[in-house]
Amino acid sequence: GEASMGYTMLSLSAALLGLFWGYFADRWGCRWATLIAVLAMPVALFMLSRTETLWQFYLAYFIFGGFGFAAMFGPVMATVGFWFEKHKGLAIGMVASGGALGQGIIPFCARLLITDYGWQNAYLILSVIFLVIGLPLALVIREAPARLAARSNANVGSVSESDYPLAPNEVVAWIGIASVFCCICMAIPIVHVVPLISDRGISPEIAAGVLLVIMVAGIFGRLFGGVIGGRFGALPTYIFFSLGQTLLAIMFPHTVGLISIYMLAAAFGIFYSGDMVAILYCFRVMVPAGYAGRALGIGTGLGMAGMGLGGYIGGVLYDFT
Repeated sequence: GEASMGYTMLSLSAALLGLFWGYFADRWGCRWATLIAVLAMPVALFMLSRTETLWQFYLAYFIFGGFGFAAMFGPVMATVGFWFEKHKGLAIGMVASGGALGQGIIPFCARLLITDYGWQNAYLILSVIFLVIGLPLALVIREAPARLAARSNANVGSVSESDYPLAPNEVVAWIGIASVFCCICMAIPIVHVVPLISDRGISPEIAAGVLLVIMVAGIFGRLFGGVIGGRFGALPTYIFFSLGQTLLAIMFPHTVGLISIYMLAAAFGIFYSGDMVAILYCFRVMVPAGYAGRALGIGTGLGMAGMGLGGYIGGVLYDFT
């Protein structure tokens, strides 16, 4: 439970600060928010390489989530969605698939770095890698024309310009609440699959490979979710993928045999990531351009709160049972 709380601190800080960064991006653009993020994340990783107490561990993850992840994810997704009118679901899925690749590669590489150099040096090496890769990429981000127009026309504060039958605030409330519950379900396999497999006598490196399978499958799930969303609509797509990930999550403790686990991991990766893209697509088609940053900030923040709760609940339930 105490170890899982590190991930929970990251998630809750992203939830708390998501609205601020959404408003920041609506007012000043996503490039500045992303620049702050790519500086905050290496700082947090460097702090983790020097941590000696539990509160320092939690503080570093709080900074990583609240000033790193939250400042990047919502603002970037807000502008990407409005760069495209055709195949916008696929565009969101393609960008989100980069996250899936990173979520698979980084834990796997981190496990190898820990084995060879120890966890302190692993954090230090990752901090340098994040800065070297992230900073140049942040500098080339451009705001979508629709978002620029909304800002220049002083519509940043307006939430009324939308073709969707519900008001943007109502959309954010409903989809945000749904995000909390689907992300609780989503987080438990993601956060706990490596110790689940390791506890069965399988090496940590192979167990980390199961997480890699989930995330690599998530690349295809994000693309698939974007295509399905464009064809059948954002909300039906969300319902379909959410149901699928729920049924698959239930199967993890009951699946034995490495091949069966890999197959389940791949299926779960497709459905959880399709679910995530469908949520993002819902916000794209249901809210106006000038409100997209705040909508995604709130929505992803609530989703991260669900991820944090799911990771912690999973750890605590294991401790009790």
